[in-house]
Amino acid sequence: MQNLADLPRTWDLSSYFPSLDGPEYREFKTALKRDLGDQFKSIAQLSSLDSAKSRVWSAHVNAYEELVSRIGHLSSYLGNICSADASNEIGKRESAELSTHYATLTKIRSELLRGLGKASESDWQAFLAEPSLEGATFTLKRMRIEAAKRMSGPEEALAADLGVDGISAWGRLYDNLTGQLTFEMKWPDGRSETIPMAQRRALMAHTDRAVRATAFKQGNLVWEAHGESFAAALNAIAGTRHTLYSRRGQPSFLDQPYFDSAVSAATVDAMFKAIIANIEVPRQALRLGATLQQTPALAFYDLEAPRPLDLVPPLSWKDAVNLVERAFDSGYPDLANYYRDLFNQRWVESEKRANKRSGAYCTGSVVTGEQRVFMTYADTMHDANTLAHEVGHAWHSHLIKDLRPFAQEYPMTLAETASTFAEKMFMHGMLQDPKINDAQKAFLLDHECSSAGSYLLNIAMRYQFEQAFYTRRQKGELSVNEIKTLMVESQRKVYGDTIAEGDEDPWFWASKLHFFITEVSFYNFPYTFGYLLSQALFAEFTRTGADFLPRYEAFLRATGTATCEDAVKSTLGWDLTSEYFWADAVRTVEAPVKAFGEVVAQR
Repeated sequence: MQNLADLPRTWDLSSYFPSLDGPEYREFKTALKRDLGDQFKSIAQLSSLDSAKSRVWSAHVNAYEELVSRIGHLSSYLGNICSADASNEIGKRESAELSTHYATLTKIRSELLRGLGKASESDWQAFLAEPSLEGATFTLKRMRIEAAKRMSGPEEALAADLGVDGISAWGRLYDNLTGQLTFEMKWPDGRSETIPMAQRRALMAHTDRAVRATAFKQGNLVWEAHGESFAAALNAIAGTRHTLYSRRGQPSFLDQPYFDSAVSAATVDAMFKAIIANIEVPRQALRLGATLQQTPALAFYDLEAPRPLDLVPPLSWKDAVNLVERAFDSGYPDLANYYRDLFNQRWVESEKRANKRSGAYCTGSVVTGEQRVFMTYADTMHDANTLAHEVGHAWHSHLIKDLRPFAQEYPMTLAETASTFAEKMFMHGMLQDPKINDAQKAFLLDHECSSAGSYLLNIAMRYQFEQAFYTRRQKGELSVNEIKTLMVESQRKVYGDTIAEGDEDPWFWASKLHFFITEVSFYNFPYTFGYLLSQALFAEFTRTGADFLPRYEAFLRATGTATCEDAVKSTLGWDLTSEYFWADAVRTVEAPVKAFGEVVAQR
């Protein structure tokens, strides 16, 4: 049997289109543009929903659903093309044009909201009973709620058009600029090397603290050189949102991200209250790292670093692929089989090279029912964990691909649950693997502690920063220095004394893509939500074993058809608005922190 790691490390996108801008691509794009225009003209002439128009409106809903799938197919393809090669001029041009198609789709959605939102309750119930809408009830009910918070039709259409050259353009500027940035890495032996910014994060997980510090400082010089551009983009993105929220009657800038995440403020508040009440648990994990490092506290560039226990050599791509495979096999055979399919079909892009965009993600197409995983593998255990994380996303999409497109639209909160559950499966399988030695087990315990720091401190810090930034932005634009100050204040508040004074990262906001994503706001708390929910899920798995997996998969299949609270309650019986639930989830971290503390004490 062929080793998975011997397969090509660049992905195959030919099932999307045989080639970029080829005849099949152009035909698909032309038909999409035509159908978007025709659909908008047709629905704009339709009066509001009533009992006589249920069938007509259901046909428009189904047409919109199909257009969403087609434009998502095109968007996924172009995103993959540009991520794999940020210098691809055709890809960048096509991505810019795609924004105009999304603007038309937004107009169609606005017309749907106009018609559905004004229907009487009796007409609405009759509409939901249409046979062709089976399985779409949850999405349609959310659209009706959203309709109550909309501007007039012409205003929403204007906002969609302006968004192409406004908020979306700022996001594209950030993507294009950061995709081409490099920094001058000065190695401890005196060498200098120009390195793509996409590879900086891997260097900040290097075993040599001097390498981490240099990559951190040299990279920050580049962020500083472009600071005004990044501040302008961040101000413009937030300012646009504030204007639209105000016009739509949304009193809080958190209303929309909570709605997008299908979660209530009560749940998010309960989660963060539980974290703050138990914040010494993840802080203790960082203190253990400082003890091993023999420093009073950590610097920001130490947060993702392996601690100086027994030296763990670089992890080759082959070893990483095999480790993930064995780990999945040991606890979740169906996931392991799917993992092998991903590689055999060349759906994973992992090669390290210039002009690749930074980060890692999973994407896919409802049209083809396929998934893709993107990352830049840099020979670290962190990257192996990232591979498992993204495969978790892909598995989630695979499990629900037979549902109608609306039912496949799950929120970030529940998406991040599947990915972090896959991480837990990976870590658990690794710790049970007889081929793992004591040094590697110590490394894995350290990694568990680092994950707690990332999800319970780093993400909480991002949430704190964005709340402070958006609050201040309501009164006017913030300067580069003001944004940097907010960043440091947020780090001090959340990390406390685990980060040494003066060793914060004032440029973290500029380096983090999540703050510049224009399609979704507050791209942070869903990660903590997903991490803690997966901790609870995995705790249940350890108690009940393989019998839990069907319940877990039933939960995943419910993620696009219910709120977070209802999806969890109906399949697992848990109450997400309870601070006690989240506190229990936070305290699951105590065991690995204690185990790692024992390792530290022995050293």
